[in-house]
Amino acid sequence: MSADAPIGVFDSGIGGLTVVRAIHALLPHESTLYLGDTARVPYGSKSPATVRRYALEILAWLEERGVKAVVVACNTATAHALEELRAVARVPVIGVIEPGARAAAAVSRGGAVGVIGTAGTIASGAYGRALRRIRPELQIVEQACPLFVPLVEEGWFEHPATRLVAEEYLEPLRQAGVDTVVLGCTHYPMLSELIGKVLGPGVTRIDSAQETARELAQVLAAQGLEAPAGAPVRHRWAATDDVARFARVGTLFVGEPLPEIELAQLGSERLS
Repeated sequence: MSADAPIGVFDSGIGGLTVVRAIHALLPHESTLYLGDTARVPYGSKSPATVRRYALEILAWLEERGVKAVVVACNTATAHALEELRAVARVPVIGVIEPGARAAAAVSRGGAVGVIGTAGTIASGAYGRALRRIRPELQIVEQACPLFVPLVEEGWFEHPATRLVAEEYLEPLRQAGVDTVVLGCTHYPMLSELIGKVLGPGVTRIDSAQETARELAQVLAAQGLEAPAGAPVRHRWAATDDVARFARVGTLFVGEPLPEIELAQLGSERLS
């Protein structure tokens, strides 16, 4: 495996681009290859078996392209498929749940931690299990916020409608007096400032994208996979459907225009 190979990152759609943005900021010398499975988004409404099948197909696609590590930038895929991916992968595989849970457990002062995410992620209970493994005494308040994703993809980060939705969703966390909240969906960092305004300055927000980038950096260093000095940096983008929309909305997440998007074929589609 070559240390100057790209890091593979995937999500069910566009939200995982917040993880890519965090990786670019922390590891500017590393190349990346991102795949958004936009043809089959969302994963949250799919069965765990289906999510595992999708994730394994994407792992194979990324490994065929010579990535040196894989970041599962999708909370639902991390919850349902991370262990199986690690069992078969030829490269290190990093999920987004464990890094965020560790950071939240470390900073919580009073032991009340909120977790917000999609319905699928909250139903999986993955964050609660991860948090309790670290600090069994924690009080955990989990809240699904399904409307956040379409609001983010509309670019309505500070829109009055988004504020109203956020106040409704976050009220149980305020009532419970949480001092820490995990942004348990890769779309949610785009609403971090608004969430902070609603919850108040005393609540620490844990951005799983940033925590995952830090974990990736540690894994690369530990396994001698850091890109060598002077290696060329190239970022590639792929989606399984509607590359035009991917480019348009993805620009909001990455903060700059995306170049050419590859249309990827996965699983049985590759044989048709």
